[in-house]
Amino acid sequence: MTYHVEDLFDLTHTEHRSLFDGLVHPWDALKRLGAYVAENVRPVINNATVSPAAHVGPQVYIGEGTVVEPGAMILGPAIIGSNCRIRHGAYIRENVIVGDGCVVGNSVELKNCVLFNGCQVPHFNYVGDSILGHKAHLGAGAIVSNVKLDNLHVFVDVDGTPIDTGLRKFGALIGDRSEVGCNAVLNPGSIIGRGSLVYPNLSWRGILPANMIAKLAAEPNVVVRRPRETAD
Repeated sequence: MTYHVEDLFDLTHTEHRSLFDGLVHPWDALKRLGAYVAENVRPVINNATVSPAAHVGPQVYIGEGTVVEPGAMILGPAIIGSNCRIRHGAYIRENVIVGDGCVVGNSVELKNCVLFNGCQVPHFNYVGDSILGHKAHLGAGAIVSNVKLDNLHVFVDVDGTPIDTGLRKFGALIGDRSEVGCNAVLNPGSIIGRGSLVYPNLSWRGILPANMIAKLAAEPNVVVRRPRETAD
């Protein structure tokens, strides 16, 4: 199946829909993201609550009602929407868009990515070179891997044909309302369809269609516990 932007993302749930204008493939938005953020960022803290113990770089916009907790680091350039929670230990690097009502949690690192409104990356997540749709959610420890081990371009299988994305760094496209379980890994070039689930501890590669569930096939091996001598 060929995936277009509208197959994965409802553009009414982002203020940055123009980023996707005229695209053939959704991952092409990552190629223009840096220029888009540089052009549109306004370095303003707009009635947000920012702890003096947080670091906010010079090219960062923070929207109304957003709370930035102590220990957060926002290097930027970055555009952060309204009514978000940027928690202690969050690390927001260059070329990041965070939509309205998002949660970026403890020990979460974001780099060159887009979060649509209502997205949650709340605990120990890495998200690089990726797009997360409306109300997408990553469980604790879920990782979006963005570079292949051989450091070559990332390919996506479209209708049975491998397509060169032209990107050496490309993590995942995670559709609206999708859930990625705790400690799962999305390998480079993964596409998760709208409303789909990736179960915990799964290493996923490729395309998961909309409204599907990806599970681990292996059953746990349960054995009898043998008594052992214990020291007094």
